Amino acid sequence: MSCKTGNPIDDCWRCDPKWHKNRKRLADCAIGFGKQAIGGRDGKYYTVTDPGDHPVKPKPGTLRYAAIQNEPLWIVFARDMVIKLKAELMMNSFKTIDGRGSSVHIAGGPCITIQYVTNVIIHGINIHDCKKTVSDGDGVSIFGGSHVWVDHCSLSNCADGLIDAIHGSTAITISNNYMTHHNKVMLLGHNDGFTRDRSMQVTIAFNHFGEGLVQRMPRCRHGYFHVVNNDYTHWQMYAIGGSAAPTINSQGNRFLAPDDRFNKEVLYFFQSNQIIHKSIAYHTKSRLITLFDESD
Repeated sequence: MSCKTGNPIDDCWRCDPKWHKNRKRLADCAIGFGKQAIGGRDGKYYTVTDPGDHPVKPKPGTLRYAAIQNEPLWIVFARDMVIKLKAELMMNSFKTIDGRGSSVHIAGGPCITIQYVTNVIIHGINIHDCKKTVSDGDGVSIFGGSHVWVDHCSLSNCADGLIDAIHGSTAITISNNYMTHHNKVMLLGHNDGFTRDRSMQVTIAFNHFGEGLVQRMPRCRHGYFHVVNNDYTHWQMYAIGGSAAPTINSQGNRFLAPDDRFNKEVLYFFQSNQIIHKSIAYHTKSRLITLFDESD
């Protein structure tokens, strides 16, 4: 793994060759609005040994068993595995899902929900082909959650959004992720009339928005959104969208527009009879720091 790249998140822990002996150092490495997310830093380590799933009576050794516990846990994986959940994974507070050192896929079923809980870190997980059941089919659904950090995940091809944050969620950082092959990538804010999302604060940093994406990178409502040092290499409709008077601070991003003169819009603001759209700060810098490392 590369070190001293200029990416402050990665340089925080990768420069230690013995990082695997102090995994919890990661909890000190977040930036932006989700910086205070500590996940399971103050709890025990829990090792997932069984890729199976039972929604009602999860077995010790499974991911669900750890996710629903009341105490803080730092969750790691014994080996490479594909986890096909039978129901959405309802996270409890103060949990870290740490996929470093293993190839872990959550795929082919419902995926992850962070609902009215706090302090959750998800790092280094492949999340794809998520299905709709009782949930909408998001890869990661943040519903009324706070202090959430999603970092170095690969996300694609889900039934609804890849990462959605709604219903008063705030203090979120989404960083170093690789997103591909999806329509509605990221929704931040429930709807134009849900004014509780005015308190939403989200940092979108160092992500790679790659091939096969269509729109919502992200789609913002009401709150404050810092979109910084992301790499946009493909979209089919628009990159960043907004409505309901959000503040979008876009800095240091690189945009490669599609070869279609009707779909070259980087920023798209939706019209509404009820909402006056305003307050977008857009800054451009030439330097783009190291982004998602697919080898991680």
